[in-house]
Amino acid sequence: MSDVWSDLASEFLHLYPRGRRLVAVSGADAERSRRAADDLAAALTAADQQVERGHVDDEDEAALRADIIAPFRAADAPTILVVSGPEMLVAPTARGLWNFIVWQLAGDEPPHSIASALVDLTDPDNATRRFADYCALPSSFGA
Repeated sequence: MSDVWSDLASEFLHLYPRGRRLVAVSGADAERSRRAADDLAAALTAADQQVERGHVDDEDEAALRADIIAPFRAADAPTILVVSGPEMLVAPTARGLWNFIVWQLAGDEPPHSIASALVDLTDPDNATRRFADYCALPSSFGA
């Protein structure tokens, strides 16, 4: 496992140390986000956290809320839910669901300005953290 995932797990746990927490792992490639979410979930598990995994394949936000988010919130054990899927996970109407958002990208794919963390998966076995200066983006760059 890449140090990136351990570092992200530590950062997340520093910011959100307890309770029921939700993490979205998204990007232009939903299947690539599945692998990234699996790696992050493994790092959180290695940090002695109880982790649940979810994945959505389509753009149905209502199904996400009803089938994944609502059952998770109904329980009360201190658990982290890591959900991977398409860009819909960070749509303006869904952003408020998450405590932390990981945006995965590869090569020249654009970052997403709403992300808590950007991870480059050009080489999935050697993920790297990317930092973006959103102040330098033109006003035409959408969030």
